[in-house]
Amino acid sequence: MERDLRLIPKFRERLSYIYVEHAVLEREDHAVAIWDEGEGKTQIPVASLALLMLGPGTKISHAAISVLAENRCLAAWVGEEGVRMYSAGKSANHSSGLLLEQAKRATDERLRTAMARTLFAKRFGEFASSEHSLEQLRGMEGIRVRSEYSRLAAEFAIAWTGREVAAGDWDTTDNANRALSAANACLYGVCHAAISALGLSPGLGFIHTGNQLSFVYDVADLYKLELAVPIAFREAAGGAFELERRVRLSMRDRFRETRFVARVAADLLSLFEPEVWTAFPEEGKRPPPAHSDRDS
Repeated sequence: MERDLRLIPKFRERLSYIYVEHAVLEREDHAVAIWDEGEGKTQIPVASLALLMLGPGTKISHAAISVLAENRCLAAWVGEEGVRMYSAGKSANHSSGLLLEQAKRATDERLRTAMARTLFAKRFGEFASSEHSLEQLRGMEGIRVRSEYSRLAAEFAIAWTGREVAAGDWDTTDNANRALSAANACLYGVCHAAISALGLSPGLGFIHTGNQLSFVYDVADLYKLELAVPIAFREAAGGAFELERRVRLSMRDRFRETRFVARVAADLLSLFEPEVWTAFPEEGKRPPPAHSDRDS
């Protein structure tokens, strides 16, 4: 599989994301500038940025979008405080090699199930039996995730009744669930940027299917219990004041500390390069887990 050696190092070295709301973004020479009534003009380093999150009240010009595309910076339109992703652009990538490999594995039931087992192994550090179906893998995953929610809720002394968001009434949703939504949105955005930058499809998932962001959810799940969930519960324990903003800033700090953008790019390549991925690994032969500290 041919690798675009110019694209991958550039993406790995990038910052994670910037969130903007109630501002106007315009092209300025070969960069993008934010115009805000309170802050004035601020230039965005789009050449070294993976993701630009555009919140409510944001207006962006066609020329500014063009600059983002030229610099392979993903633009995502998100809800207030970045807790929902409504739409996203596509980073420019001139190679379809990884995409073709992804499509082959996503459309072959045997390869798809094997890929789902590999994702499960990278997330939990153990291979599921080859006899397990996708539904069984999802069930095993759900048990582990709910257990971790309960453990962290007890650790931070938070009343926890389960993962749910009040439909159409964000303000009545409890702090823990609001914080989880905010943290997950940040995680989804950066993973989406990495997937697009490497020319992969965000919609061709293996464990998650049937959604335009299925593969984003697959990839984000590799890091959710390590990054998003602990941060969400910690910030929820601190009260409701500016909760989503605190979560977003904590996630960004953690991304920077762990060189997260580089880590996601490396993990994606390890999933699809033939020399390091086998469709049917031997039982007991473990891949490096996604939560390893090799990029810390």
